[in-house]
Amino acid sequence: MIEARNLTKTFTDKKRGVITATENVSFTCQPGRIYGLLGANGAGKTTTLRLLATLLKPTSGTATVAGHDIGTAPEQVRANVGFLAASTALYGRLTAREMIAYFGRLNGMSDDAIRARIRLLADELGMHEFLDRRCEKFSTGMKQKTSIARTLVHDPAVMIFDEPTLGLDVMTARSIVRFVRDCRNRGKTVIYSTHVMSEVEKLCDTIGIIHNGRLVAEGTLEGLRAKFGEQDMEEVFVKAVGGEAEANAA
Repeated sequence: MIEARNLTKTFTDKKRGVITATENVSFTCQPGRIYGLLGANGAGKTTTLRLLATLLKPTSGTATVAGHDIGTAPEQVRANVGFLAASTALYGRLTAREMIAYFGRLNGMSDDAIRARIRLLADELGMHEFLDRRCEKFSTGMKQKTSIARTLVHDPAVMIFDEPTLGLDVMTARSIVRFVRDCRNRGKTVIYSTHVMSEVEKLCDTIGIIHNGRLVAEGTLEGLRAKFGEQDMEEVFVKAVGGEAEANAA
């Protein structure tokens, strides 16, 4: 389970002064559910996820992830989280198999457990044909599948996906969306950040719309449609953030 409570993060810029990236963001996500964090670029999605994954420390507020506080027990949080960012990098000279195994060892897994996990992930993500090729030769889709596998090799209870289909072709994006759905079906707690409306509609049990660092709307897909009087998710989003001018400004 994830519970964020008034998460706030500010940064200081020499020219712009204090910048508030997130402000009093609160929400919960239960096991076997996908919480969709929807927002434009720069809205605060990635900062929120980095706070939950303990890659950043909150200015105020806190969160618990898998029963552990992000401030007082960051190592326990990281042991229970798989965090995939769009900018995740790979070591080009390693093969996909070596890359996944390396992260398995970082997480304290035995060689037998790593081999079994690699077989399972390669089956689920369709990786067998490039599993023993060097990452430097990979297409964008191959890189992203390898990044997902190495992020989830230790089979974490909580999975955080930040724009996982960014820049992918349609078929690869579909396979990753299908994999995320399977994670939910296996009882994982999943946060899925995106600005792709169709992915939100296909995947998310609960949707949080974030704008200028604040959570401005939250609910199920049907609940948000009813609240804003729109069926199209793009129109729901535009109304939630305050109209076309606000959406374009973001």
